[in-house]
Amino acid sequence: MAILEVNNLKKNFGSLEVLKGIDFSLEKGESLAMIGASGSGKTTLLRCLNFLERPTSGQIRVNDKVVFDGADARTLSEAEIRKNRLHFGLVFQSFNLFPQYTVLKNCTLAKELMAKERPDFKANKKQILDEIRTEGEALLASVGLQEKMDYYPHQLSGGQQQRVAIARALMLQPDILCFDEPTSALDPELTGEVLKVIRGLADKKTTMVIVTHEMQFARDVSDKVLFLDKGMVAEYGSPEQVFEHPKEERTRQFLERYFEQ
Repeated sequence: MAILEVNNLKKNFGSLEVLKGIDFSLEKGESLAMIGASGSGKTTLLRCLNFLERPTSGQIRVNDKVVFDGADARTLSEAEIRKNRLHFGLVFQSFNLFPQYTVLKNCTLAKELMAKERPDFKANKKQILDEIRTEGEALLASVGLQEKMDYYPHQLSGGQQQRVAIARALMLQPDILCFDEPTSALDPELTGEVLKVIRGLADKKTTMVIVTHEMQFARDVSDKVLFLDKGMVAEYGSPEQVFEHPKEERTRQFLERYFEQ
């Protein structure tokens, strides 16, 4: 059974149709690489999955449960969207860390705020916060930042900041971890350290949707590749199918331009 199903998803900004009926699915433990030219709709699709943008119509299912249906007003309420957003962790292009907080606090803050809503929080505050801190420390260690937990974002390299952002997204244990061009804001020499962390997550069978311009990485790491062109799915299949035997001429042209660079 698919962990994620997207059916006929559309997104309009006024009269501009950016997503024109997107369909795909993802099994638990799979990684999906989303590729395409700038302006093809990749980031908009990712933001619709995370409900940072509300789709115009269509349906999104997670673990066989409808979390968005453009025809069902019950799924459109702010309360439902806040709840369903937790299915998706999102790592942004530009880190989006809080400069006033340490690395560890950046990692644990969201979970601490959510913990305060628990009915047992006041009675067990110290234990709960200690558990969250321990979890944050373990995640930061897993991305190679065990010695940077008390640093502030400005004291880190771009690659280190992005690794903090990955640990932060993992803190809430999302069903699906989403990446929006996670290396685009990095110098080339720092790109490898972030891709190594993502590769490690793929090896651990973390379910991921990765918008990327790193074609070789997409070919090597993903289980499925989705090529978007002008808001439509032009190609969808295994890395071998898309990179070695594309069905569409526009896919071949896009890949030829990239690999000729």
